[in-house]
Amino acid sequence: MNVHEYQAAKVLATYGIPVNPGKVASTPDEAEAIARELGGTVVVKAQVHTGGRGKAGGVKLAHTPVEAGEAAAAILGMDIRGHTVHKVLIAKGADIASEFYLGVVLDRPNRKVLVMASAEGGVEIEEVAKTNPDAIVKRLGDPLVGFRPYQAREMGFEMGLPADKINGFAAIASKLYDVYFNEDATLVEINPLILTGDGQWLALDSKMSFDDNALARHPDTEDMRDLNEENATELEAKRNGISFVKLDGTIGCIVNGAGLAMATMDAVKLHGGEPANFLDVGGGANASQVAKAFTLVTADRNVRAILINIFGGITRGDEVANGIREALGQVAVEVPIVVRLSGTNAEEGKSILAEAGITAVTSMDLAAAEVVKAANG
Repeated sequence: MNVHEYQAAKVLATYGIPVNPGKVASTPDEAEAIARELGGTVVVKAQVHTGGRGKAGGVKLAHTPVEAGEAAAAILGMDIRGHTVHKVLIAKGADIASEFYLGVVLDRPNRKVLVMASAEGGVEIEEVAKTNPDAIVKRLGDPLVGFRPYQAREMGFEMGLPADKINGFAAIASKLYDVYFNEDATLVEINPLILTGDGQWLALDSKMSFDDNALARHPDTEDMRDLNEENATELEAKRNGISFVKLDGTIGCIVNGAGLAMATMDAVKLHGGEPANFLDVGGGANASQVAKAFTLVTADRNVRAILINIFGGITRGDEVANGIREALGQVAVEVPIVVRLSGTNAEEGKSILAEAGITAVTSMDLAAAEVVKAANG
């Protein structure tokens, strides 16, 4: 689950990280009033769950309250990478002397928490990784031992910070690790983390993502969810107990099992296709679940073919086949369907599908090749 910048800043502030205060507006008049309250130069920033706001024109400086209202009017309603701006953050302008990047994320191969920092702040860290990877300083925090103060200080020295700024940086890095660990986050980053003209550290922009599976431990975090920022199809899937993530391809995937769903997308890409979604229909794969899966997949107008990949373990192939047949009676599917059915009662399932005019294959590789061909045809 993602949250807005202003929400992330509130979380960071509770851990003692210095943030740039501001207020949220949903109309130009509100923005003007907030700017008048704050006084001086302010920045008007689009609040959307995506990056690239500055490049898209979603961040503007305003020197007067009237300019702030005008900037809000220009930003509100703007489309930024498929996200419509419904609110803006009005914050005081900052005197930026130096910009840095600081982030915390999970390092799965090492089974530890990765703390990253760079003296090249203010730009996307992915670009820094491509153009100048040596500029990124990294340390691993152990989930049992934690992120030690000496590691944070080492990072500061490696970044070339002045000696009198090392302890301040180390304190913020340690606190950010605590935010990540205690809040069950999947990503926490400050970009830029700045030194102001008078030498003070300030988190000028922050971003947080939370582990959905841990939200039961954090009811306050769940309350920060902005449904306007989430994909409507993914929300519908969640309400129906289906794991669904929309992608940008043309081949819809309906699969039972998360691991098999990942393998299915790999097989589609191996044969030159692009999956339109990740979809795990769950272990049951009954008629109602399959029908809902069809509805979710066909809601994407980019889908040109559908691959149903079912491996019958606990789930019986004949039950799945009956589910597919009944689902096709409930949902009009106007694109080609390729079915791969293997495992328990697979032959019985194939017979049922054959009666419905659908041919099922046993090989996932063959099914992936056929669905790519169908989508391209």
